[in-house]
Amino acid sequence: MITYEMIRKCPKVELHDHLDGGLRVNTIIELAKKDNIALPSYDEDKLKEYLVKGCQQKSLKLYLEAFSITTAVMQSRENLIRVAREAVQDLAKENVVYAEIRFAPSLHTQKGLNLEEVVTAVLKGIEEGRKESGIVCTLILCAMRNEEPSSTLEIAELAVAFREKGVVGFDIAGDEYGHPPKKHIDAFRYIRNKNFNITIHAGEAFGVESIWQAIQLCGAHRIGHGVRLVEDMVLEGEAIRKMGSLSHFVNDMRIPLEMCLTSNVGTGAVESYQSHPFATFFKHGFRVFLCSDNRLMSDTNLTKEMNIAVKEYGLNIRDLEKITINAMKSAFIHHDEKIRIIYDIIKQRYNELRAEYGIH
Repeated sequence: MITYEMIRKCPKVELHDHLDGGLRVNTIIELAKKDNIALPSYDEDKLKEYLVKGCQQKSLKLYLEAFSITTAVMQSRENLIRVAREAVQDLAKENVVYAEIRFAPSLHTQKGLNLEEVVTAVLKGIEEGRKESGIVCTLILCAMRNEEPSSTLEIAELAVAFREKGVVGFDIAGDEYGHPPKKHIDAFRYIRNKNFNITIHAGEAFGVESIWQAIQLCGAHRIGHGVRLVEDMVLEGEAIRKMGSLSHFVNDMRIPLEMCLTSNVGTGAVESYQSHPFATFFKHGFRVFLCSDNRLMSDTNLTKEMNIAVKEYGLNIRDLEKITINAMKSAFIHHDEKIRIIYDIIKQRYNELRAEYGIH
């Protein structure tokens, strides 16, 4: 029997965590008061209720509205440093040993900061959090797919410029409808030519075509969400009877899928936990792992996501170790560092956990 406390103690790897989707509610209130920013409520419980109602009501519109509140208090150097530092602290509380936090710098220039100042502030906050917690934490820069390709390219160039300072990858996020990744092909060509890392939100609100473009045209090394890949399969229960060429390619090439259970249910990408394809992908050997996506809006964290997987899909402690190692193998850091974290931290702590609870 795996308990919540056991899961909390498990070492974890977080590869899909949005900075503006994980603020502490009390921090939002403090920063809003300091900067004279209007909020729906200054009561902590009521504000949290407002921020999570999109996920609870399965309303993508309400879900996205909450980000206007978090980004509003993330427009100064001081505030960005604090939010980033607290994000690392909060991940450490869930025993995350390696994390890649992502955010879109262009959303934080409303009060005069330039893109370089925004990234520098977030990296400073991450470094402060890392020194306090001891976890390894890096940064992914997101471009927004509804922006002009010239803006997307600028973020790609920014990501590469900061590669020696803590930025490890480039992502494109936002509404998939009407904004195919191939529209931003120049940004992806630039990243690939610079031997850098790409993850793309795909197959969440749009189908297999979005995933195909992300991989085959844009060169994605990882896929954010990717739940719609199941449309390239013929299923019988959780069993895969037949796979299409894209599904085979994703599995054969070990292209990682960043799975966000609660977020996908809350935004309507899937109907329920029971219908989420994570279990099907995992049981058929795809390189999948769990992520929290937006800890605040989805009222979740990696401990909760693992607990859902245990209860809904029957995962055991070795399964949790496997998805954690899957995530670490998929991280955007150098191979030697991945191996060190896998063997010196993840495997060691899982061995200690099994010994503590008498699991063989």
